Amino acid sequence: MIPVRRFIVVLAAGLALAGCETMQTYLPAWGSFGVYRMDINQGNYITQDMVDRLKVGQTRQQVRLALGTPLVQSAFHENRWDYVYQFRQRGRMVESRQFAVFFVDDKLARWEGDEMPKSVADLNRAAAERTLGKLPEADDPGVLGWFVDLFKKP
Repeated sequence: MIPVRRFIVVLAAGLALAGCETMQTYLPAWGSFGVYRMDINQGNYITQDMVDRLKVGQTRQQVRLALGTPLVQSAFHENRWDYVYQFRQRGRMVESRQFAVFFVDDKLARWEGDEMPKSVADLNRAAAERTLGKLPEADDPGVLGWFVDLFKKP
């Protein structure tokens, strides 16, 4: 028979070790108390302005210049290129997109896939507006101009 004291120690150690993963899984706010998980971008990041460059009848080289080298070129589907993108943040899938282009006689015939994000320039502009508020306009005097206007004679 196992002594009670040893049983309690083994049980407490098992619960403590199991609790580490439980806290990580069920309490994501406590994610800093576990194993560090990197943010991972994987695959081809395609934007809407890249897709807008596609035209029916383009060669494979022209499609490669517009979208980049495809992530998947199957030997079984030589007339199809797949562009796959995944973003994992702290081990969780945040974003996943798929895009495929189809060729007939080595010419682009059609394409299909998920909705693509705006261009990188548009994304940067939107991010700046969210973090900085409304971006200043050209005729905006700014803080220094406002301060100088306080001391101007009416």
